[in-house]
Amino acid sequence: MYIIIVGAGRIGTPLIDLATGSGHEVVVIESDEVVADRIADEYDCIVINADATRMSTLDDADVDEADALISTTDRDATNVMVCLLAKKRKVPAVVSVVHDPDHMDLFKEIGISTMENPSRLIAEHLFRSVVRPSIVDYMRIGEAAEVFEITIDEDAPIAGKTIREAASDGTLQGEVLIVAVERGEGEPVTPQGNTPLRPGDLLTVYSAEGATPDVTDIFGHYEDQESE
Repeated sequence: MYIIIVGAGRIGTPLIDLATGSGHEVVVIESDEVVADRIADEYDCIVINADATRMSTLDDADVDEADALISTTDRDATNVMVCLLAKKRKVPAVVSVVHDPDHMDLFKEIGISTMENPSRLIAEHLFRSVVRPSIVDYMRIGEAAEVFEITIDEDAPIAGKTIREAASDGTLQGEVLIVAVERGEGEPVTPQGNTPLRPGDLLTVYSAEGATPDVTDIFGHYEDQESE
C-alpha cells in the first residue's frame, strides 16, 4: 500500500513507524525542516519538507498514486485543507485526526474518516482504569454503547451458567451481548447458547448502555460501583 502521512509529530511518528515496519511504501510530508530531517534519517521512507496544504506539494508526493492519505497535524484547519485536496484528487482512503470535538461534524460532512483527539482517548483510558479497574480494555461506540473485555469472578451471578440460561433467567438483561470468550491459555471459544461461562473466563462484551456498574455486577465486579 502507498500511504501519504502528513505531519511527523507525536501522532505521525508512531504511525510512520507502524507503516514502514509493515512494509508499506510511505511518503511523509512535514513542514518543520528539523523534524523532516530526523524522520528521513530514522525511517525507510521518502520525506518532503513542505506545506501539505499546497496542491503542488501533494503532486510532489505522487498523490494520484496514493492508496491512502492520513493527516496528523496538530491543527484541524490544516488537516481539513489537506484532506479536501486529497479528496479532490480521489485518494481512495482519506483519514484525519480531529482535535476539537466541535469540528467532528465538519470532517464527516465532507466525507473524511476521523479519529478523535488521541490525547483525550488516552485520558479516557487512564480514567477508566481508575473507576473501572475490572475492565481490561474497551472501545466506545457512539454516545453510550461500549465493547469491553472483563473476566468472570468466582461469585459472579453469571458464573456457571450457559449464555442461554443467563438470558432466560434475566441475568443478562437489556442490550448486553457476549461476543467472544477466551479461556485458559488464550484458548478462544465461540459463544453459543449452550456455552458455559466459567470463573476466570475473559469475555468480550457489547453493552448498549456502556460498562455501567449494573452491567459489570453481572460478572462479579461489585467494586466498580464503589469506584464511582
